[in-house]
Amino acid sequence: MAAKSDGAAVSLQNETPPLCLPGPEHSSPQHHHAGKRYSLLDCCWTLCALLVFFSDGASDLWLAADYFLRGNYWCFAPTLVFVVVPSLVVQVLSFRWFAYDFSDTNGSDTAAAAVVAASGADSHFSTKGSDQRGAGRSAAAEALPATGSRTRAQSCCRACVWLFQSLVHILQLAQVWRYVHALYLGVQSRWRGDHEQRHYHWRLMFESADISMLRLLEIFLKSAPQLVLQLCIMVQANQVLPLQGLSASASLISLAWMMASYQKALRDSRDDKQPMTYKAAVVQMLWHLFTVGARTMAFALFASIFQLYFGIFIVAHWCAMTFWIIQGETDFCMSKWEEIIYNMMVGIIYVFCWFSVREGPTRCRLVLYSLIVLAENMALTTAWFLYRGPRTSDFYAVVVVCVVACSYALGSFFMFVYYCLLHPDGPVTGGVLGCCMEETAVAPAEPFVPSPASGPPPDVVSSPPRTLQRTKGVDRGDQAGEGGGDVFQVRPAPCSTRKPAPLLSPRTEGPVIRIDLPRKKYPAWDAHFIDRRLRKTILVLESAAPVTPRVQYRCLGTPKELMEYETTV
Repeated sequence: MAAKSDGAAVSLQNETPPLCLPGPEHSSPQHHHAGKRYSLLDCCWTLCALLVFFSDGASDLWLAADYFLRGNYWCFAPTLVFVVVPSLVVQVLSFRWFAYDFSDTNGSDTAAAAVVAASGADSHFSTKGSDQRGAGRSAAAEALPATGSRTRAQSCCRACVWLFQSLVHILQLAQVWRYVHALYLGVQSRWRGDHEQRHYHWRLMFESADISMLRLLEIFLKSAPQLVLQLCIMVQANQVLPLQGLSASASLISLAWMMASYQKALRDSRDDKQPMTYKAAVVQMLWHLFTVGARTMAFALFASIFQLYFGIFIVAHWCAMTFWIIQGETDFCMSKWEEIIYNMMVGIIYVFCWFSVREGPTRCRLVLYSLIVLAENMALTTAWFLYRGPRTSDFYAVVVVCVVACSYALGSFFMFVYYCLLHPDGPVTGGVLGCCMEETAVAPAEPFVPSPASGPPPDVVSSPPRTLQRTKGVDRGDQAGEGGGDVFQVRPAPCSTRKPAPLLSPRTEGPVIRIDLPRKKYPAWDAHFIDRRLRKTILVLESAAPVTPRVQYRCLGTPKELMEYETTV
């Protein structure tokens, strides 16, 4: 993807964009995820994820084959559709990512500039102006070999990689390959030297992010609908076949596992958030396991009697949740239309469980959502209890209602355990649980404008690039410069004598990638996890630089300084 800005890009040679004092949004915290070593627990977590993936897919295919052999084609068709269609969607998306990542980077100005900066070139690089672009390409000509100079062996090797990846995706094994590749990168990051360890760790974080996004999409296109379908079949038939129970259990575990795994991968990727421990991840998995179990059971009970009204209910709930998400002004994607599609997808997730999409009073919104879901579950289960068929005895009906209620209560208990004892940001006090109070956060620092005598402030961010924030409601007349500037430039680090703020030890040496747009806020992914062009720049720079590259972002003091931008593919 390529991003362009409607505002003016700040020239590296002539002016310095306004920067902020070190604060929670523009500086690195005390912990650095890039320095975390790959542990045995990380390896076991990935292996368990592989086991969950195989059990979910294999049980669904086994059940579909059993339906076909029994001649139950009405159950066979939807069961197979919920396996094949989501898998094809995920494979296409994964192969598209691979094709972009594996394509040549020699034509990219930013990749060439990264090598120039990493090699310690004295000239500054900027994507603003044709003369500077030409200088950047000529300076990097020796660092990056031309595409035409590739040897026959290299071409043959690339062709084999393309063939292997095509075969993997045709066989619907993209997720398996990415899990295996993540294991390989993790082991390499532990065995290699210091510099190679950082490089492999960055690639591991990129791969983990890709796996989390792909699997999250897959479970809500496959596992969640499959779970509701099988529960509905069991309720209508008034019996539970062993394969049906196995398939439903595997789908539920897969859904709960990926919700916890996604949150853990997201927190591990950001250096402005504390990482999630495995104990917290397990408790969060239990939270989603029981709440989603109760939710899907209520869906199945209601759908077994009121098929038409169930469809109306799902559509109405999805529309309400999507509107609620849009009103919250999420900032995940890099264009307006991508953001709308993302909000619609999150609306599907909200049909089944809670999913944090923006920063703010999360616990207040979570309590409100939990109360809505509780009321819906009670209404759906009560409707089934009152209008159930004559074959369902009163004792069986009471047991089913108690199972739904106890499951949701147990899930709520684990939710409180997670937030009160195991939340990465610390335990929750009684006052914070109130809906009128916002989540504990550090107030942002006031913008810092350097004086001419003091010189430019130092770079305080020592992590990979952050996401380029999409903003709105700006006054273009107050923006300086001409439109059409580039989003980021790469340059060597400037010298500075200004002392850093307390509790921070920013580095002042090494290459710097400057992004002339603000970062997104948690829970959005950083830019280098979404914009794959930035990934190429980061990896080229990291592989060539003797030290980990630093990143400098524009700190915006007023909303009028925000710049709109759009992305093109």
